[in-house]
Amino acid sequence: MSTTTYTVVGMTCGHCVNAVTEEVSQVPGVTAVNVDLASGGLTVTSDTPVDESAVRAAVEEAGYEVAGR
Repeated sequence: MSTTTYTVVGMTCGHCVNAVTEEVSQVPGVTAVNVDLASGGLTVTSDTPVDESAVRAAVEEAGYEVAGR
């Protein structure tokens, strides 16, 4: 199992959390998504490492941005 943490910028409410969760959950290989609104934390769990660019694209599709790494 692989777990990766990102910081999402721009989320302000529960709808934001749902949008990010829904989009990132559709990335191939992702088995769980946990979003913390207060910190902007996004934890992605998968069976094998997931392509970071795919996660970033999913967050952007939801209308938000992953903070630089």
